[in-house]
Amino acid sequence: MVGGNSRNQFRQYTGQNAGNPVGYNDVIENQTIIQLQAEEYDLMAAAAHLDEIEEVNANCVLMDNMQQASTSGTQTDRAPVYDSDGSAE
Repeated sequence: MVGGNSRNQFRQYTGQNAGNPVGYNDVIENQTIIQLQAEEYDLMAAAAHLDEIEEVNANCVLMDNMQQASTSGTQTDRAPVYDSDGSAE
């Protein structure tokens, strides 16, 4: 089929099937099945993207927690703590 002819060809099939309701119904049923399959594919692709986003978010939280744990207690801007005898801890 050459580009741009799909509508004309569909009309041709529709015209041929006009006298044959069973054939016309088959064409409509096939179109419906194809549309449902396309929608199902789109839904599955969206779910896969959502899974990827959730994984990236979990990795970001994990990395943030690891960084906080690795830098905990290493800040140098704290004032020294002194014992009662005046020595720094």
